[in-house]
Amino acid sequence: MSLNTFLKKIWNQIEILFGGLPSEIKTALQIGITITENIKNFVDSPIADIFTSIIPGTVDNTIKDKLRVSLPIFLTELKLVESSLNLTQPDLIVKAATSVIQTMDKNIKPGILHQLSILVAQLAADGKLSWSDGVLLSQWYYEHKFKAIEE
Repeated sequence: MSLNTFLKKIWNQIEILFGGLPSEIKTALQIGITITENIKNFVDSPIADIFTSIIPGTVDNTIKDKLRVSLPIFLTELKLVESSLNLTQPDLIVKAATSVIQTMDKNIKPGILHQLSILVAQLAADGKLSWSDGVLLSQWYYEHKFKAIEE
């Protein structure tokens, strides 16, 4: 069996698994990928609240509030913002991290964005998504659902 055939079988099994997931997990994955893509593509605007710009309007207010608190922490923990900058305002932390992401090496950026999307999805899933499941499912969602919407 070729590697390509083997990988297609794995993706097909993940698609079956994805179809059987509770809707809140599917939504959490969508939120994680969408926010990460919005961070990657963020263009700084002096009149825009960065959180409003990167968090889709369809996201539940409770999740938005959690993201406003947790996203700066995630970005700092991923070492995207140097703690020596002494930034304390969440929006400034997110803007600084966004600038770092936008200038990252093209070979490193996807890994950091993947980690961030999993962390956001875990937060949105309210603890119902493990890291290992998040790794596989977020990659599958990005490749088969998110990219399909963009195209």
